[in-house]
Amino acid sequence: MTERIVVVAAALYDGDRLLAARRNAPPALAGRWELPGGKVESGEAPEQALVRELREELGVEAEVQDRVPGEWPLKPPYVLQAWRARLRPTSPAPKPLQDHDELRWLTPDELWDVDWLDQDVEAVGALKLLRGAGNCATSPNAPAPAPQQNPPSS
Repeated sequence: MTERIVVVAAALYDGDRLLAARRNAPPALAGRWELPGGKVESGEAPEQALVRELREELGVEAEVQDRVPGEWPLKPPYVLQAWRARLRPTSPAPKPLQDHDELRWLTPDELWDVDWLDQDVEAVGALKLLRGAGNCATSPNAPAPAPQQNPPSS
C-alpha cells in the first residue's frame, strides 16, 4: 500500500478577505485558483511545511493557526489539508513568486468569482461554514489583518 502524501494549503486572511492564487503550472492546472501551499516533506510537520511553502511561493512570513476541519483527496496518494494562517506583522506583502501568476484578495461576496481547483472548492466551502459559525475575523482565533494591506491612518 502506498503511503499518503499530505499537501497543505493556507487560508490566508486580510481582515475578511481570503487570498487566492492563480496557478501557472502544470498546464492541466494553469489558470485555475487555489489556496497557496504545497507538499509536506519527509520529517516535516504540516505547520512547518505551510510556513516554508508560503515563504517560497509568496515571499511572506506567516503564522499557522488552526486546521480547517476535513481532508480532501487529490490524485493518489495525495490528500489536501487546509490551515488558517496570518501574516506576521513584519512580513512583506504576498507576491506570486513560484507556481502562480496572480494573487487576489477575495471578499466573502467574491469567493466564488474565481475558478477554484476542485479540491479547493471543498476547502473554501469548509472555510465559509467555519466563518458562518461565528469564527469571524474579530474572534480571538481568527487571522489578523495583514498590516501592510491597511491604508495609512490620517
